[in-house]
Amino acid sequence: MREFRNKKGFTLIELLVVVAIIAILAAIAIPQYAKYRRSAQDSAALSDLKTIQTTAEAYYADNMHYPY
Repeated sequence: MREFRNKKGFTLIELLVVVAIIAILAAIAIPQYAKYRRSAQDSAALSDLKTIQTTAEAYYADNMHYPY
C-alpha cells in the first residue's frame, strides 16, 4: 500500500473552509465599504455647496445682486 499521509499540501476540506471564511469576511466588508463611500460622497457634496454659497456671497458683495 502506498503512503498518502506523507504528501504535503492542502486537502479539499481545508481549502473549502478557507474559501468560506473569505466569503464571510467579504460579506461583512463590502457593505461597510459602501457605507463609508456614501458618507464621503455626502461630505464632498456639502463641501461643494458651501463653496458655491461663498462664491455667490462674494459675487453679491461685488455686484449687489446674486448671479442668475
